[in-house]
Amino acid sequence: MASSPATPSFSMFPRFLSFAYGVLIIFSSFCHCRRLQDSSPQGLTLDSVRDFLTREEDTIVFSLIERAKYPYDSPTYDPSYLHGKLSPVELFVRETEAVQAKAGRYQNPEEIPFFPNNLPLSLVPPYKFPQVLYPAAASVNVTKTIWNLYFNDLLLLFTTKGNDGNYALTAASDLVCLQALSRRINYGRFVAEAKYRDAPQDYDPAIRAQDKDALMKLLTSESQEEVVKRRVEKKAMVFGQDITLGKNYTCDSNGNRTNYKVDPSVLYRLYGDWVIPLTKLVEAEYLLHRLD
Repeated sequence: MASSPATPSFSMFPRFLSFAYGVLIIFSSFCHCRRLQDSSPQGLTLDSVRDFLTREEDTIVFSLIERAKYPYDSPTYDPSYLHGKLSPVELFVRETEAVQAKAGRYQNPEEIPFFPNNLPLSLVPPYKFPQVLYPAAASVNVTKTIWNLYFNDLLLLFTTKGNDGNYALTAASDLVCLQALSRRINYGRFVAEAKYRDAPQDYDPAIRAQDKDALMKLLTSESQEEVVKRRVEKKAMVFGQDITLGKNYTCDSNGNRTNYKVDPSVLYRLYGDWVIPLTKLVEAEYLLHRLD
């Protein structure tokens, strides 16, 4: 997307000389782009989607740990820092998504850009991904909601106050977090498709009646959701430790370490308040269009 005339170039800001390095960090996420190549419409099962969601927990925990290396860095989110309409992080995301679109990232139906308008065409040969999703429902996504909750609610929960000037690297870390959350939450489309194929008779009446509340009840398992929240909290404890041989770690009265790179309770809340509810919202919206 062309930059606004009012938006200065990166060369005008020494803080952004690391922009190219930041983009290289983002390219590490390209490993997701071909994940569906060995799948088939018949291969989508409840077990396969559960395995995917479990693996994505690791990605989300690690992405938050990486972002927590930097303080909040408020200029990253301030449009006035660039004297234009876009904040540095929005400019970074738009420009990076444009590069990734050229490299073919968004050919994969699992990947959804935050700024889809005016993205350049892919320069790589097209790959014929299997059509797993029902076409009339495939466009369901909640990327705008994910963007808002990340910057308005989540970010302040696990970053420290302060400013270290690493705005490009901070924005790069933000994008890794955003893409991991988006991939996991919007994967609700695949979850819904797998659930529907497994028991269409359970969902058809609510779909025909366009009864969203009934669908949400069908999609809700509080016991399973609690297992997921506890598991991701435990992963934050394990992944967030500084491992040093011979070191005695400080523990609280319950025997838990008190110092983590990201507070495990943040991950528990992230999944309980946002990830799981938004995934179910995507599932319900998808199913509402499953018989279109």
